[in-house]
Amino acid sequence: MTHHTLPATADTVHWGYFSKTLEPQLTIKSGDRVTIETITHHANDDHARMIAGDTAAEEIFLWTAEEKTIKRRGAGPEDGPYQHGSGEGLGVHLLTGPVAIEGAEPGDVLEVRIIDAYPRPSASTAYEGRFFGSNPSANWGFQYNDYLEEPKPREVVTIYELDMSEPPTVSALYSYLWTPQTDPDGIVHPTIDYPGVRVDHNTITKKEGVLSGVKVPARLHFGTMGVAPAEADFVSTIPPSYTGGNMDDWRIAKGARMFYPVAVQGALFSVGDAHASQGDSELSGTAIEISLTGEFEFILHKKADLPGTVMEGLDHPLLENDDIWSVYGFSVTNYLAELGPDSQSEILKSSSLDNAMRDAFRKLRRFLMTVHGLTEDEAISLMSVAADFGITQVVDANWGVHGSLRKSVFKCY
Repeated sequence: MTHHTLPATADTVHWGYFSKTLEPQLTIKSGDRVTIETITHHANDDHARMIAGDTAAEEIFLWTAEEKTIKRRGAGPEDGPYQHGSGEGLGVHLLTGPVAIEGAEPGDVLEVRIIDAYPRPSASTAYEGRFFGSNPSANWGFQYNDYLEEPKPREVVTIYELDMSEPPTVSALYSYLWTPQTDPDGIVHPTIDYPGVRVDHNTITKKEGVLSGVKVPARLHFGTMGVAPAEADFVSTIPPSYTGGNMDDWRIAKGARMFYPVAVQGALFSVGDAHASQGDSELSGTAIEISLTGEFEFILHKKADLPGTVMEGLDHPLLENDDIWSVYGFSVTNYLAELGPDSQSEILKSSSLDNAMRDAFRKLRRFLMTVHGLTEDEAISLMSVAADFGITQVVDANWGVHGSLRKSVFKCY
């Protein structure tokens, strides 16, 4: 086993898309481990705490009237009609990678073991060594058209601090109402609509003392990780799909083993969108977005070796840890294949928990019948009495429901 390191730099990140066209930043063998840095795409919500003094973050986020380090931000066109910039923000997450696995071919399964995850400290002299994250209640959140108080609608950003004492917790520091922000190209952003826009804190009013006395248990995890799809050259990071991506399940954390069907040569794994904590549903549109470094181990399972394993017949992401298996249902199982040539815009109109629940049911049924040899009636009975179906997220266009089953129900496991 070889241990590699992949830092987050302007050369090793890609912003807002998965792509089979990207050159690997690293090529490894099955069984290798890689330490991968990630930087949150929400760092500019508080530049002083999450970017200042961090050389790599400063370079990645550099954007002036004269220079923009990372021009493509999203899977959209190079020159689109909205003038938000190359890629137009059709996809927002800052991902590190891709990592290619030698010998990976379509039909194989890539197992990704999360060995560890830890936060990236602030490099600012004022906040050095502390850990900060951001939770915007955004326009794509479930609450956006259902407010009680004025102003309606509104976007509110809450800045949190992570305390890594045992047990780790996060606490709110302050919040502010989003006000129109003008980017260095002179484009005004009345809402949070394009990644990496720096919030000018001279234009906002901080509300101190929010959530006073509340400490949220930390759940360090990676919201977006997966392999490159085959259906398009550039695929938005926003909707999750059969190769993983923006699944936003807090269980994809230290100790988890994720299984992804390989769609392209080398698999091309990327990771980012790290979170300090999140609840099921990610209701407001985001979790506590933070920069994490992860240690991962990669195991390639060849197609011929899958029968008789938990990966037999697997054509979707699967989570396994010491206690559970989880499958992931989506509003549209594989929207890239099912919604036609305009799939990346059509999926924005297709959110449905009914469909996601149906998809999760079908996937867990298949898993129980194929992997555990149950009859259909046995599988349905077991799901009803022992499986836990929960809302993974209702904010990523392709909404998600996870179906989890405790391993302990199989006494011989």
